Amino acid sequence: MKINIYRIIICLLAVFISTVSQAQSDLKIYGVVKSADGNNLANAEVFIKNSSSGTKTDSKGYYEIKRLTKGSYELAAFYMGMKSEMQKVTLQNVDVKLDFVLEEITQNLDAVNVTAEKEETFGVRRLNAVEGAAIYEAKKNEVLVMKDINANLATNNARQVFSKVAGLNIWESDGAGLQLEIGARGLNPKRTAEFNTRQNGYDISADPLGYPESYYTPPAEALQRVEVVRGAASLQYGPQFGGMINFVMKEGPEDKPAEVTARLTTGSYGLLNSFTSLGGKVGKLKHYSFYNYKQGGNFRANSDYEYHAGYTNLSYDISDKLSTGIDVTVMRYTAQQPGGLTDEQFEEDPTMVTRSRNWFDVAWNLFNWNIDYEFNDRLRLNSRTFMLLAHRKALGVLETGIDAGVGRTQRDLMWDEYNNWGNETRLIYQYSTFGHPSTLLVGTRYFSGDLHRRQGFGPDTEGADFWFDYEGINADILPPGDVKNDYRFPNKNFAAFAENIFFLHDKFSVTPGIRFESFKTNAEGYYYTIVENDRTGEIESVEKSDPESKTYPRQLILLGLGASYKPSETLELYGNFSQNYRAVNFNDFRVDNPNKEIDENIQDEKGYNVDLGLRGQLAGKLSFDISAFMLYYNNKIGNINQQSQRGSHSVNFVTNIGSSRNIGLETFFETDIISWLRSESASKLNIYSNFTILDARYVNVTKGSTDGDIEGNQVENVPPIIFRSGLSYAYRNFKLSYQFSYTAEHYTDAQNSGVLPASQGLVGPIPSYYVMDLSLKYKYNWLQVETGVNNLLDEMYFTRRADGYPGPGIIPANGRAFYFALQVKLP
Repeated sequence: MKINIYRIIICLLAVFISTVSQAQSDLKIYGVVKSADGNNLANAEVFIKNSSSGTKTDSKGYYEIKRLTKGSYELAAFYMGMKSEMQKVTLQNVDVKLDFVLEEITQNLDAVNVTAEKEETFGVRRLNAVEGAAIYEAKKNEVLVMKDINANLATNNARQVFSKVAGLNIWESDGAGLQLEIGARGLNPKRTAEFNTRQNGYDISADPLGYPESYYTPPAEALQRVEVVRGAASLQYGPQFGGMINFVMKEGPEDKPAEVTARLTTGSYGLLNSFTSLGGKVGKLKHYSFYNYKQGGNFRANSDYEYHAGYTNLSYDISDKLSTGIDVTVMRYTAQQPGGLTDEQFEEDPTMVTRSRNWFDVAWNLFNWNIDYEFNDRLRLNSRTFMLLAHRKALGVLETGIDAGVGRTQRDLMWDEYNNWGNETRLIYQYSTFGHPSTLLVGTRYFSGDLHRRQGFGPDTEGADFWFDYEGINADILPPGDVKNDYRFPNKNFAAFAENIFFLHDKFSVTPGIRFESFKTNAEGYYYTIVENDRTGEIESVEKSDPESKTYPRQLILLGLGASYKPSETLELYGNFSQNYRAVNFNDFRVDNPNKEIDENIQDEKGYNVDLGLRGQLAGKLSFDISAFMLYYNNKIGNINQQSQRGSHSVNFVTNIGSSRNIGLETFFETDIISWLRSESASKLNIYSNFTILDARYVNVTKGSTDGDIEGNQVENVPPIIFRSGLSYAYRNFKLSYQFSYTAEHYTDAQNSGVLPASQGLVGPIPSYYVMDLSLKYKYNWLQVETGVNNLLDEMYFTRRADGYPGPGIIPANGRAFYFALQVKLP
């Protein structure tokens, strides 16, 4: 079915205009916010619950929220150090005056109840129904508040940072946290490609549609919070099955022109990490910048790395209604990769090294220009224009086996360059339907990406020499100036989307949504077919393809629906349904990897996510989120281990295996034990449990697979059980945290193969493993001290089998590692 893009845009505009026309009144709620002793409170926050309408009081404590329609509203007032207050009011034909009197928080109040009014204790909370220019009503989400997380931030330890997000499978490919690799609900963790990955709301992956892998992860020390929205994030952010991850960077303080924070961390395996930031506000200009340098290695040899990252944010309030800002991010790192192991090698010695000449190099340059305009109290606009100029280079030998590369002089070099830009613009509007507040979000997105990929023979040197050897072995095989393959993959994408929160009752809402996607992927280039003898390594034939030029346009509509019922202020029953889509990209086809072959007839994947959950608090002391889900994946792409079509060795054959369904239960509980024993205490003893049980099966094997024994098999890279639990003790400025993580055994191919010696570590199960971490933090005035140990018991385990870099083969996770950090904040 061909979809007319202009009709879609016209329909969305018509919905927006007709909705705006419903507002026939111009009413307001106004009043004063005072303390219990009668003092007016300046800069107190007053907002309408379940909407983004809100304001702050002036110097006399006065506020007003204007341009409201008839209906019922619930307002909340908040002031730091005071108990928040909520009041209900109904607007008819006249304005309403509503005053608030806030009581001061005293020592007799329960500390857990106080902190929970703004965020959950010890680092996790939930997103509000509307935040900024986004809707989160009825969506499964978590907000990780970084200042409350006790972890090894210098190495971006994902096992600790994401410990309270249920259902995440985390790959640990390096001990430095250079790349984040997480998958949710049975999705592949490889470079977090199944998530839409953002920083401050804009894209940071290589190409969100054509090549959605993330080679850049913001330093944890620079983060204010991490927002994780799963399942139903496709309508607002993209068609990804996994959802959205947004890294929100820190901002400078509002009350001083400059504040300097300096952190220095040292640790095992030569870790040296320095992080320095400068932030503040001068007049209407707010600024924040940092520089991060890191070097070190892992518990295996040949794993040294050097990392540089810098960031600057400048934001300016042009007027009360208009503000703008720019972000500039620069990141560089070069890392040596010791290679993967076979099962036999791992059992013999997990610290064994099979490569000495494999290297990886990444450069990431991100730019963003942000505009926010408030037309009035009900209508706001946000527009982001972003750009990525980046490259990644992989250099080394990819043959498997203990003797791989012995006697071979040349190395393979894969060189990608990314040149992307785009814009995402959103309008969010508050109005009233049936006497209840509603929120409409409409938006458009345009993206243009250009990936230039080359692969050829690298130099016969030892170090990180990223250049094509046109005069060496390359000249003996290929014509001058040619490489093994040279392709450009330009992508164009336009999307229009809309969501609307309808409150049918004070306690019940529904949120329908729609997203239109139009995109076109292209491939232009050539490749050489080079056949080597498996036994001698001699080249038997070389053949160049005709120049290729392919275009693949697609259009689709994604639908979603969410519902939320809140029987009380602290309890919510939520559910949602959202369609998803993953496009096949041409760049996957043209990678010369001796361990992987791809079906030339591979097709796009489609499916959906369904959630049903209950979350909230009990007695202000127990926080919980329990949800059941199903993820259906049609035409799922997976790995089948089979004999190579180009030789007698085994390879991972990538093809559409069939349909799969992932069903599971995610649970999270957290409570302060001391709060149950006594109502007032300077101490907190928090315990949490994060448990996921998941069953992922192939339910309909198609003719695209070459093996008939896959029906009913477990989907690869899906642990049936993921369990994380922890204990945190805090007393004033002291905090001690312990964490336990367990991941059950799972498979790495659709055939659910056991250990296959012929596969040289590419295929086989991931054995179950458990890891313990211990962290300590103490703060005194301007000085903060942190220390801890990761992998407390020095467990030898692995989380992945790689068929390319950083392998091939088993990638051992890091052994026991200590760290010690000092932080100074001035003034």
